[in-house]
Amino acid sequence: MSQTEFRYESGADAWSLRKQLRPLKKSAFKLFKLAFDKVVAVLCLPVIAIVALVLVVLNPVYNPGPLFFRQTRMGRHGKPFQMIKFRTMVATDQVTRSHDDGVEHARITRLGRILRKYRIDELPNMFNVLRHEMSIIGPRPDAWEHAKVFAKKVPGYMARHTVFPGITGLAQVRQGYAEGIDQTVAKARLDRIYIRQQGFGAELRIIVDTIRVILSGFGAR
Repeated sequence: MSQTEFRYESGADAWSLRKQLRPLKKSAFKLFKLAFDKVVAVLCLPVIAIVALVLVVLNPVYNPGPLFFRQTRMGRHGKPFQMIKFRTMVATDQVTRSHDDGVEHARITRLGRILRKYRIDELPNMFNVLRHEMSIIGPRPDAWEHAKVFAKKVPGYMARHTVFPGITGLAQVRQGYAEGIDQTVAKARLDRIYIRQQGFGAELRIIVDTIRVILSGFGAR
């Protein structure tokens, strides 16, 4: 795949990167992507309900605390939104992890490790898809405070916000979970490649690779 880099100049100029993106060859792709997102999200609702019921039973023993976890993430055009997941960590009112810190593994519960390994914790992201805040495929959104730092330190970072963030994407299936500035630089490069090359074939490859990743547990954190 081509690894053409975008030129990053300043925060304000980052939005002009959208003009450099390769236009989609067919408007049909946009309609397909929107329809695919909505259909998959609706089909996943019964699965989410079943998993939620199971967790309501198991959580008091293996993962005490609220069923869901909400966090402000940076979405399309740099707008904040509340991303929802099944909670996998010990609940806390004070989150102190900085943009350069690794995952707080000590806070991950026994049940949470299983949910994270097979990406079950991300199923509630489908609610964000239905609210038109996310897509099935796209750049994985970063925490709001972390994204503001990356926008200043990572070349071309804001280009990834010209499209809707995704539940899965090229960076997720190729690189896995990214920690710190260096890995975020690599993630942002893969996100830009995806944006330039998005189309029916690219979406299909990412879907197939996502299934492989889920079954193998690659990149779990």
